[in-house]
Amino acid sequence: MNILLLIIILFYINSIMCYKEKKNKMLDFQITWQIDSITSIGGYTPVVLGLPRVVSTPGGKMVEFDGEGDGLQIDTCPLEGAGTFTLEVIFRPDAGGLPEQRFFHLQEDGSDNRVLIETRLTGDGRWYLDTFIRSGMTDQTLIDSTLTHPVGEWYNAALVYDGREMRHYVNGEKELTAVILSYTPLEKGKTSIGVRINRVYWFKGAIRTVRFTASALSPGDFLKP
Repeated sequence: MNILLLIIILFYINSIMCYKEKKNKMLDFQITWQIDSITSIGGYTPVVLGLPRVVSTPGGKMVEFDGEGDGLQIDTCPLEGAGTFTLEVIFRPDAGGLPEQRFFHLQEDGSDNRVLIETRLTGDGRWYLDTFIRSGMTDQTLIDSTLTHPVGEWYNAALVYDGREMRHYVNGEKELTAVILSYTPLEKGKTSIGVRINRVYWFKGAIRTVRFTASALSPGDFLKP
């Protein structure tokens, strides 16, 4: 009887491990959104807030936000199920915006679990990066007001989680890190671009590309701004 029970337990454990391995393989993805339209992003039709504008630049089309009421909200969370990830946003922060701008927000439906990329403007033509992960009991912010950059230029803001460490980068340069020992992947949710998902902290500037990768990329593999 004990041998039979042991066989059943071992079979159950093996089944779980096989399922996790299969699931992890399925989550080996990379999704790129070109933010060059207000009618279709990544195959989804966004809810348009205000009057964001599509404009052309030497780097291609992008969307400009006025910092007062412009935003795009999409009924999907591309990092759903990803236990490790890299989130990159190619953007241009402009002068004259709010001091705090929560311009890219992934939110799980029915919970407070979320991932945000934010800017802080200093008032003297510079900005610094603020990133945030909320997952269950985990509530982690990366921010340092001394790590500033000029507004009006193009940047890659990247947030990476490798299963243990959260870190963020500006144009491939690592700025801050923190250890996160407990992270539950986001489930089905929504994405907000240019504003926090509850429509506060509007972004003034432009966004050209967003990329979601279900692994922790090295800086050499990041998009160029």
